[in-house]
Amino acid sequence: MATSRQPDRQAHRPEVWLVRHGQTEWSRDGKHTSSTDLPLTPDGERAARSLKSRLDGTEFGLVLASPRQRARATAELAGFPNPEIDDDLREWDYGEYEGVTTPQIRETDPDWSLWTDGAPGGERPADVEARVDRLIVRLRSAPGERVLVFAHGHVLRVVGARWCDWPVAAGAHLRLDTATVSVLGWERETPAIGRWNAP
Repeated sequence: MATSRQPDRQAHRPEVWLVRHGQTEWSRDGKHTSSTDLPLTPDGERAARSLKSRLDGTEFGLVLASPRQRARATAELAGFPNPEIDDDLREWDYGEYEGVTTPQIRETDPDWSLWTDGAPGGERPADVEARVDRLIVRLRSAPGERVLVFAHGHVLRVVGARWCDWPVAAGAHLRLDTATVSVLGWERETPAIGRWNAP
């Protein structure tokens, strides 16, 4: 006897395109930059403009950006002048390590890792995890087939890790250069990284 089959109802699973902002003086020099609101360098502006050809013609149901000017400027130069600002996309708060390089920090704390220790006076990994998890809930329920996000190196690496249900510390393995495009998606119903750190 033939059995009737219910049609598959695939859950809404948008792709999420992540763009790290263009170069600033501090990103060029390896200095931790969170709340310091630096502009893009001329090279950073050129790289941000080059993103336009890579994003042009792709439809996004939602475009988000960090409140920092380096992310907003990258969005504008890439052809998205009016992104919605989401404070959960701000960079990891480095506290006392703002403007300091990792080698300088390790002169006094040789075993320090942002991924496991956080920053004194700033955010701990659990703090960043909580806001990124909140952000991911929003991204997965966003309208349309794709979401576009302009933000920062460390927070986007956490987004990549948490998208895949990995611990925050897994972000250490997800190198992310300035003015790059990464895509988070799905392997059937499993969250997956489709592309990472594409120049």
